[in-house]
Amino acid sequence: MQFKSLPQLLDFFKDEATGIAYYETIRWGGEPHCPHCGCEKPYKTNRGWKCRDKECHKKFTVRVGTIFENSKIPFRIWFAAIWLATEHKKGISSVQLAIDLGITQKTAWFVLHRIREMLREKAPQMLGENKMVEIDASYVGGKESNKHLRKRRSQNDKNLTNEGEPYKAKKAIIGIIERDGKVALKHVSGETTNIMVDFVKTHVPADSTIYSDEAAAYKQLKKTYKHDNVKHSLNIYVEGQVHTNTIENFWSVLKRGLYGVYHQVSDKHISRYLDEYAARFNNRSKTSNQRFHQFLEGSESVLSYKGLVK
Repeated sequence: MQFKSLPQLLDFFKDEATGIAYYETIRWGGEPHCPHCGCEKPYKTNRGWKCRDKECHKKFTVRVGTIFENSKIPFRIWFAAIWLATEHKKGISSVQLAIDLGITQKTAWFVLHRIREMLREKAPQMLGENKMVEIDASYVGGKESNKHLRKRRSQNDKNLTNEGEPYKAKKAIIGIIERDGKVALKHVSGETTNIMVDFVKTHVPADSTIYSDEAAAYKQLKKTYKHDNVKHSLNIYVEGQVHTNTIENFWSVLKRGLYGVYHQVSDKHISRYLDEYAARFNNRSKTSNQRFHQFLEGSESVLSYKGLVK
């Protein structure tokens, strides 16, 4: 089925049986198997499936072992939520999703985090094999000048605010992006050299071409990569092919989403939001239907509410 818009998707999934059949086709391709033991010949029951293996013999549905596990929300609502979350370039808030789909804000918040779990890269992707790569760090959080005086960093103790509470610095994010390619993101507690170098080595093969700004942390890249930098401190932003404009453009989209849609993101969940933005960006060339189908193929990730909030 080719969905070109949300109304088409909702018209197609008019009942739960249609949603179950559609997802069984995507997940199993006509060859269902037990998510508990891997047995490939379960048999159909009135409420789902049952494993033939004598040692297992467990009942299950197509939801078990996926982001939909233990959810009473119909597939129709789930699919609409996935469509909205992956089609909005800057994301959609749980408050807005709750209004659009007629569910509670708490439910919408949990649904969105399960969708982000689905969008998470299951294995490190390699960047820069055939393209130039840019690396940069950005910081997310409120401006110090916009804070109330008592919330600002103390001049006497940099670890505290003026009211004596622990000071929370901006969230540091490292980004690696291919020109006309994909992006990889990582939230770190600080822009340390070791974390940055390890992250680059995980995602970029040796001898690739990397461009950055003149930050001292990037000097170690010359040992492994063809590295050059652009000197922003001298108001030089482009020198031939040497620039970081691609990653700067991505930061602008990310920050407009975090500030304009979500307003505030905790340290605990920031990595999930980065997974969301990276997945949308990395699949931007695909059609809406291709993205929807591909994301559902990667939905075998279990995330419980207890595991999310603890």
